Amino acid sequence: MEFKDYYDTLGVKPEATDAEIKAAYRRLARKYHPDVSKEAGAEDKFKSANEAYEALKDPERRKAYDQLRAGGYRGGDEFRGPPPNWQQQAHGGGQPFQGEEFSDFFESLFGDRVRGRAHAGPRRGRDLHAQVAIGIRSAYAGGAERITLRDGSGERTLEVRIPAGISPGQQIRLAGQGNPGQGGGAAGDLILEVAIREDATFQLDGRNVLVTLPVTPWEAALGAEVPVPTLGGEVQLRIPAGSDGGRKMRLRGRGWPGKPAGDQIVTLAIHVPRASTDAQRELYEAMARGFDFDPRR
Repeated sequence: MEFKDYYDTLGVKPEATDAEIKAAYRRLARKYHPDVSKEAGAEDKFKSANEAYEALKDPERRKAYDQLRAGGYRGGDEFRGPPPNWQQQAHGGGQPFQGEEFSDFFESLFGDRVRGRAHAGPRRGRDLHAQVAIGIRSAYAGGAERITLRDGSGERTLEVRIPAGISPGQQIRLAGQGNPGQGGGAAGDLILEVAIREDATFQLDGRNVLVTLPVTPWEAALGAEVPVPTLGGEVQLRIPAGSDGGRKMRLRGRGWPGKPAGDQIVTLAIHVPRASTDAQRELYEAMARGFDFDPRR
């Protein structure tokens, strides 16, 4: 969830007076009202201005928001939810909201008073959203993964079961690991968005897996069968004689799991050994005499 800088939305400084905030809101509301403006995105800008004004026009809500912002948050920063005592800070006497639609960020701060509805009785806690980075090998194989999260309640370590073949951007829901409920209500859920860390061997490109394979000059020139790593284990790859460096070879079905599975794309990289003895230098000299070859021709 993205932290919203309501002062930036209204185009005012954090020390702006109530009158300046009201004037800025009215100016934007007149400019972007859907019944008046034909500008692209006007409706979204109107809603953003309305939301910012609802957050800042009430002194208690503005004070609580300022305290949160003073913690170092800026517009666009990742925001994982307010601290546990936020409900008491932000709602101690504020007026009911008049807006119709508000962002997840706004509702996470002031949601119990949206559209003037005070919630009585048990209330389920809000869901928390976070991103977790998983190594590409772990994401391919699946299994248990220990992750450490930092949120408004501090740092905690969780064991998460990763489905085999999970893709970047997919989500994992952990029931009951979100914000605590109120009045005996159930806790919310923790929703993890998965990012995949690449490593020195494997890179993910859509559903294909990319690997660079070092080969010797004689393997490339004469052809060879060599071992190549895949996420599912080592396999043998036949290199055709006369292969150049940069040649791409495809191992079908050896990429990311799915229906259909992706492929593994192997790029050949010819590594030339150094001639460190007289005999090795003589071999290179014999090659130079034996081949009429100029790669720059």
